[in-house]
Amino acid sequence: MSDEKGTLPEDYFNDVYRNSNDPWNFETSEYESKKYLATLNALTKDHYKSAFEIGCSIGVLTEMLAPRCASLLAVDAAEAPLVLARRRLKEFAHVTVEKMAVPEQFPEEEFDLIILSEVGYYFAMPDLKKLQAKMLQYLTKGGQLLLIHWTPEVHDYPLTGDQVHEVFISASGPSQPLKLLHSVRAETYRLDSFEKQ
Repeated sequence: MSDEKGTLPEDYFNDVYRNSNDPWNFETSEYESKKYLATLNALTKDHYKSAFEIGCSIGVLTEMLAPRCASLLAVDAAEAPLVLARRRLKEFAHVTVEKMAVPEQFPEEEFDLIILSEVGYYFAMPDLKKLQAKMLQYLTKGGQLLLIHWTPEVHDYPLTGDQVHEVFISASGPSQPLKLLHSVRAETYRLDSFEKQ
């Protein structure tokens, strides 16, 4: 069962980036560019006070988000991609790029936008649920939570994109902390946008 796999360690990602600066073709893939456009179109506000991007990798999406945020914290569990992310984002003084392994590490500040894009399936279910609790704790009332994940199963990953999204769907609805605003299922990814109630 995929649920039984542990959260992928930092070394897994260090190995991936050792072989390529852009192992998932964030800069060049048509899939990624379409998904980035869908992500930006799903933003409910023109401008956010404080945003948190979990799993920024080399910072391609971060660069697109930067003009929409007064403050943006972008983190990744591996150091290798952050070297490129910092270079890409050096013109944006309001963007902070940090190495951070969530959920054990989590910034103790409030955000009105939290993005979890293409990283939730790297966590074992208990860690994903811990991360969800932290996200809900530090997302402001009326703040937006945006999830975007590849849906086909990947043998290495503890979870599928659908499993990740269902954890958050189950926390939405009447008397739940989240309200589902928008849901899109494309051929190989899904996007769900929530507001904290």
